[in-house]
Amino acid sequence: MSLSTALNSAMSGITAAGRSTSVVSDNLANALTEGYYRRTLDLSSNGAAGGVSIGSVQRMIDPAIQKSVRAAEANFAATSVTSDFYARISEQVGTVNDGYSVAQRLTDLESALIEATSLPDSDARLNDLSMQAEELAMSIQDAAEGVATLRNKAEDSIVSLVDGLETDLNNLNDMNKKILAAEIRGQDTSGLEDQRDNLIDSINEVIPVQIYQRDNNQTALYTTSGIKLIDGGSVAEFSFDETPLVTPYMTIDNGQLSGLEIDGKSIDTSINGRIGGGSLAAQFHVRDVASVQAQEDLDTMAGDLIERFQDPTVDTTLGATDPGIFTDGGGFYDNTNELGIANRIEINSTIAMSGYAETWRLRDGLNATGIGNKGDTTILNNYGAALEASNTISSAGLGTGDYSAYEIASNLMTNFTQENTWAEQELAFSSAIFSDIQARELEQGVDTDSELQTLMMIETIYAANARMIQAIDEMMQELMRL
Repeated sequence: MSLSTALNSAMSGITAAGRSTSVVSDNLANALTEGYYRRTLDLSSNGAAGGVSIGSVQRMIDPAIQKSVRAAEANFAATSVTSDFYARISEQVGTVNDGYSVAQRLTDLESALIEATSLPDSDARLNDLSMQAEELAMSIQDAAEGVATLRNKAEDSIVSLVDGLETDLNNLNDMNKKILAAEIRGQDTSGLEDQRDNLIDSINEVIPVQIYQRDNNQTALYTTSGIKLIDGGSVAEFSFDETPLVTPYMTIDNGQLSGLEIDGKSIDTSINGRIGGGSLAAQFHVRDVASVQAQEDLDTMAGDLIERFQDPTVDTTLGATDPGIFTDGGGFYDNTNELGIANRIEINSTIAMSGYAETWRLRDGLNATGIGNKGDTTILNNYGAALEASNTISSAGLGTGDYSAYEIASNLMTNFTQENTWAEQELAFSSAIFSDIQARELEQGVDTDSELQTLMMIETIYAANARMIQAIDEMMQELMRL
C-alpha cells in the first residue's frame, strides 16, 4: 500500500468516525424525545481504492410495528370518546348506590306518597310529596340537559378535529416539499422525516390512514377506505358547517345538522363508515347516534311519567287536556310531541313549593274548587296505583313492553350502566393493545447503554486512524531528511 493510499484510508476513517459520532450524539440527546427514531450511518468499503465510503443516515423503523401502533392508537382514540360519553351519561342518570339517581328519586317519591297517604291531613307530608315530585322532575331534566351538553360538546369537537386535520394535512404537504428540497441539496432528511411521521400520527388518530411512498421520498395519505387526503401536492378539502346550538330536534337526517364533505363529496360519518376507526367518527357517533338514543330513553320515561298523572281517571278533577302533577313546560302533555319532553318536564306550579304551594290539591285534586275532606286518600291511592300500573312503551334502551314506572326507571338506569360498562371494557381492551404495541416500538428506540458502547468503539477507531496519520507523517518527515 502506498503512503497516499494509506493516508486517504486513514482520512476517510477519521471522517467516518466524526460523522458516526454526530449520529450517536443525536441518538443520545433524543433518547427521551417522543417520535424520534434511532439513526445509524451507512458505511461501506471503498474496495480497491481503500478507506471507508460514507452513505446516508438511516432511521431504524419497523414498518409493520409502526402500522400496528397507528391502528391501535386510532382505535384507542375512538373508544376514549365513546367511553367518556357513557361515563358522563351514567353519572347524570345515577347508579344503584347513588342517592341522587333518577330511580332513587322515584323511590323517594313513592316513600313520600306512602307517608302522605298514611296521614293525609298533614301539610308537612303533602309538602314533602310535592318536593319529592319536583326533585324527580329536576333529575330527569338535568339528565336531559347533560345529554344536550355532551351533544354540543361533540359538535365543538368535530369542528376542532376538522380544523386540525386541515392544518396537519397542509403542514404535511409543506413537509414533503422540504424533504424534497433537502434531498436535492444532498442534506440529511431524518429530522424532517420524524416531523412528518408525527404529523401522520396526529392525522391517523382522527382518521385512520393508509400510507403510500412516492418517488423522491414523498408520502401520500389515503383513508383505509380509499379516500384521498394528500397525494402529489394535492390536499383534500374538508367541509363542515358548525351548528352554534344543537337541540334535541336537530338531526343529520332532517338536514338541521351538517355532515362531512371531502372534496365536495358527502362522506358516511357512521362509526363503521368510510372514516371510521378514529376520534372524528366517534364524535359523529356521539352527536348523531348515542346522544339521540339517550334522549329517546329519557323522553320515553318523562312522557310516560307525565301521562300517568294527567289521566282524569287518576285525578277526577282534571279535564281531558288539563296538566297533572308533572307537566310539559307547565301545560298539558300531548304524546305526539314526545321529542325533548325530558328537557321540558316540570312540576305543576299550583302544588310546587316554588310556585303557589297549594299542596292540599295533591289530596283533594289539582283543580278542586276548595279544600275537601282532609281524611280522603282516594286520589293519593290513585297516584300509587298509577305508578304501579303497566304501561306500554317502546324504546331502544328501555325495551318494548308493558312496564310500571319503577321498572322503566330501573331499565333506564340499567341500560346506561350497561352501556358504560361495555364502553369501559372496550376502552380497557384498546388501551391494553395500544400500550403493548407501543412498548414493542419503544424497545426499538434508543438504548443509551448500547449507544455509549458504540461511542467508545468509534473513539477507538478514531484513535487508530489518527495514529496511522501520525505514522505516515513520521515516515514523510524521515523521507524528507534523506
